[in-house]
Amino acid sequence: QVQLVESGGGLVEPGGSLRLSCAASGSIFDINTMGWYRQTPGKARELVATITKNRRTNYADSVKGRFTISRDNTKNTVYLEMNSLKPEDTAVYYCNADIVPAVSPRADYWGRGTQVTVSA
Repeated sequence: QVQLVESGGGLVEPGGSLRLSCAASGSIFDINTMGWYRQTPGKARELVATITKNRRTNYADSVKGRFTISRDNTKNTVYLEMNSLKPEDTAVYYCNADIVPAVSPRADYWGRGTQVTVSA
């Protein structure tokens, strides 16, 4: 069974840094685009950054120049390096991946989320 597991969230002061990781596991044939989204209470989930299998990236305007997405295809893992964090970056961060499992149809998968809190 395919699943995504995030790690690396926590509490950080404004201006600080965090690195999120998300590993895909299970019987996987291929992984296309991977990405990070975030959500705060009462708001819709929003895109933070995505990266294609060929490492083409896309960022929300609010994080450009501060966040960097990367992936390790040998480990089926995507990372989000977050620098110069602001209180408005506080949210639950979700990993997303377009996965082709070995024995089932291609589908969109989500992790369970990891809390990032930016506060003094």
